[in-house]
Amino acid sequence: MLELEDVSLRIDADGEERRLLDGISARFPPGSFVAVIGPSGCGKTTLLKLVAGVAPGREDGSVRWRGRDLSDEDFHASEISYVPQFGIAHEELTAAECVEFSIALRASAGRRARRAAALALLDEVGLGGAPAGQLVRTLSGGQRRRLALAMELASRPHILLCDEVTSGLDPQSEEEIVELLHGLSRSQGRLVLSVTHSLAHLHLYDAVLVLAEGATAFFGPADRLLAHFSIDRPEQLYARLREHPASEWAASWRQGAAADGGAGVSEAAAAASDGVGEVGEAPRARLPGALSQFGTLLSRRCLILARSRSQMLLQLVLMAGFPLLVAIFAWGGLPEVPNLAMGLNEDLSQSFDERRQFLEHASEVGSAVSGIVMFQVVLLCLMGANNSGREIAVERSIFEKERLAGLAPAAYVASKAAFLAALVAVQSFWMGSFVHYVCDVPGSFAAQLGFLLLVNAAVTSVCLGISSLMATAEQASLASIYLVGFQLPLSGAVLALPEAIGPLVRPFVSAYWSWSGYLQTMQGDRHYDFVQSVAQSPVAPATVAALVLALHVAAGLTAAWIGCERHRPL
Repeated sequence: MLELEDVSLRIDADGEERRLLDGISARFPPGSFVAVIGPSGCGKTTLLKLVAGVAPGREDGSVRWRGRDLSDEDFHASEISYVPQFGIAHEELTAAECVEFSIALRASAGRRARRAAALALLDEVGLGGAPAGQLVRTLSGGQRRRLALAMELASRPHILLCDEVTSGLDPQSEEEIVELLHGLSRSQGRLVLSVTHSLAHLHLYDAVLVLAEGATAFFGPADRLLAHFSIDRPEQLYARLREHPASEWAASWRQGAAADGGAGVSEAAAAASDGVGEVGEAPRARLPGALSQFGTLLSRRCLILARSRSQMLLQLVLMAGFPLLVAIFAWGGLPEVPNLAMGLNEDLSQSFDERRQFLEHASEVGSAVSGIVMFQVVLLCLMGANNSGREIAVERSIFEKERLAGLAPAAYVASKAAFLAALVAVQSFWMGSFVHYVCDVPGSFAAQLGFLLLVNAAVTSVCLGISSLMATAEQASLASIYLVGFQLPLSGAVLALPEAIGPLVRPFVSAYWSWSGYLQTMQGDRHYDFVQSVAQSPVAPATVAALVLALHVAAGLTAAWIGCERHRPL
């Protein structure tokens, strides 16, 4: 039994307290199908999120499940599932793959067992046969809602929360989904709470909860709804609610509930509960460990990349084009190092001209080498931002839904780090190899490659953190672009920064440290000496540069973990 007793929810909005839910009390037995209806903004979705334990704000009252207070002990991941308004799934996967991955993240089972269970769930929601093998992007609206249900049924939850899953569907599809939900409520004593605006199929619900401005305007059997509101047809309900303030409807309901003992749920719901029986307390579904979830997420991410032609093409274009852009400026080798004639020239004027020409040439060589190194570094920063700028933000809703079902944030972040590490390694190795050998760069190739790997990893990690902390993918992309855009001017490698500013900003500029470390690998070669003579900023020691870049990587991954630990709206 799910019991709500005088439940309220308050938030602070612009310095003022706002009450989203106001004193809701209700009892929902197992095996019942309950509609939650009311005008837009009345608190329907908020109520579902409060039950799920993800609503923002301060709660009053109590929510109990099987007698235990959920403020002391949350739902177990296998006990509850939340189906959002619009189906959320990776469009590059097939319906069967989506369900199979959902099972893998929620239950310990072999691959064959997962595949069989996925197909059985798809059959259960009416998506078996050919649709099971279709990519999500090709499914219709109704099919996507069925897929969302199948994915949430992967853990065989005791409570299924559905947030307007029939919204936007044609009448036939809407009726089919409502009938499906009705059937799911009769399966294993499952409680189904369904938020809906539609009043077309109230006869299929065991009980109806009507909200008005966060308060209960009615809770009881569907066949008593018309009489309570003195209307002839369900379609008249919303117009009727507007005739009186929400406080009056709430007061009217409290008086009526007190008169009939506050039963609130029809005999049909109780009969359904008695006939099916509540799902037993034990055994609880055993969630896969973090390592198993990590493997599942990593394999899913790799499959998505392989299926996404646009992502693959972009990666290939960047990897092929960026090294060419660098090599164009030194095709066949770095600029030649000039020699200054030794000895005293009798013609002092000629000697002065030779020295002046030498210094000018040396300055040009130093500037060219410094610029080529920085250009290479900045392009890798751009690759890093492209790698992860949207990585978490773009699938935040999927992550939050899977987190509610038991996904460990640490496993999620680790899977992203492993996937991106492979991209960083391939990108950096190709960039470093191409530039080193085509441009005939002096110095240790291994050391140079290390600094290119570090700067790519640093920017990739920081942008992953940005992606995790930002509210939307668009915000994350914009912030990542700004991060790369300021790398060049703030490094001080091209234009000198004021002495008071340089030491303050350089610790945060990955490009500066990679540029410094890369140049340090060229010590002993005259190119390095010429760079030193024209460098606008001090060249940091290689060990310090490597340490700072490693700290950037750690900071980015920490930010990504912190962002994923925070609860965001479903």
